[in-house]
Amino acid sequence: MKALTWQKKGKITCESVPDPVIMDGHDAIIKVTACAICGSDLHLMDGMMPTMQCGDILGHETMGEVVEVGRDNTRLTVGDRVVVPFTISCGACRQCKWGNWSCCERTNPNGRQQAETFGYPLAGLFGYSHVTGGFPGGQAEYLRVPHADVGPIIVPEGLSDDQVLFLSDIFPTGYQAAEQCDITPEAEKTIAIWGCGPVGQMAIRSCFLLGAKRVIAIDQVPERLAMAQAAGAETIDFSTENIQETLVAMTHGLGPDAVIEAVGMEAHGADTMMQKVGSALLSVTTLERPFALNQAILGCRPGGIVSMPGVYAGALGPVMIGLLMNKGLTLRTGQTNAQKYLQPLLERIQNGEIDPSFVISHRSANLEEGPALYEKFRDKKDDCIKVVFYPHGGSQ
Repeated sequence: MKALTWQKKGKITCESVPDPVIMDGHDAIIKVTACAICGSDLHLMDGMMPTMQCGDILGHETMGEVVEVGRDNTRLTVGDRVVVPFTISCGACRQCKWGNWSCCERTNPNGRQQAETFGYPLAGLFGYSHVTGGFPGGQAEYLRVPHADVGPIIVPEGLSDDQVLFLSDIFPTGYQAAEQCDITPEAEKTIAIWGCGPVGQMAIRSCFLLGAKRVIAIDQVPERLAMAQAAGAETIDFSTENIQETLVAMTHGLGPDAVIEAVGMEAHGADTMMQKVGSALLSVTTLERPFALNQAILGCRPGGIVSMPGVYAGALGPVMIGLLMNKGLTLRTGQTNAQKYLQPLLERIQNGEIDPSFVISHRSANLEEGPALYEKFRDKKDDCIKVVFYPHGGSQ
């Protein structure tokens, strides 16, 4: 089969690789009908995630048709159409039973290695380095799905691949980020969001779904700001405006009640001269850059909430921990517990409350176009916001 693979920092290629096979009785094999490039895949491309190996198959936003099931899998049958969450969870350990699906204690075969950095093992992830299990990803024609009787959700008739594909990651990620802000219609909260990429876009709409009064979206890419405005968000272009001064003015000196940092480890930009010098220094190293996080901590009102879906992997540049403490802020973060949200968010799609396909800007039926589209997405060229592939042709 064909698959998109990581070769080295900055180099993604389309290769012919062996087809996946059933390795456990609870496995399933799916024929991938749609998959996408996630913003966190760019961290892999840019060499920010350790333990990637030449030839690793990328991708963790995947759906398709079940073509084979293991003998112990009684939930799925051949022909089922499923969306596969990016976290691999067993459903039986204490973390899964607590609803902390992304903290599953059993699914990462390299958990001991991961524990050397994180203290404890976490859930395995598709296509996201060997420290998270070394599982082949879903930017391919076929995908082996471990614990397939726990993770995938069966898609009902009447919904297109484009509508449901993002249940695999970015829709639950944006929704969890918004949910962590304790939004209710009665609270009339103002939420500020750093980053208007795909997760930020889902977070904007999720905030409104949950009843936020105002959403202020922060970015510098015109097409992303326009998409945020189309959802009803007010916007700040940080290339022309000082974020903190503008936030203070927009909220009449009160500040946003909660903030969402949807940028992560490769953030750029700063307001003060010291921050600008630090940004320039850190940008030429592999150290992760917390500029969006620091701006969010600064921008949040005292006693507010900082929700952080942005991905980080290891060592981080200086974080404004003193501001976090002195302002009495609550920090909420973590990989998304995707399985928790699959059914509720599927129902929102079915009810017409949201169509996540709005975020797709580029489509391709040819995985061989993947390397070029990776570069286009990374470089924000051609108004590229979200790329979806249909490995077996056509589009949904």
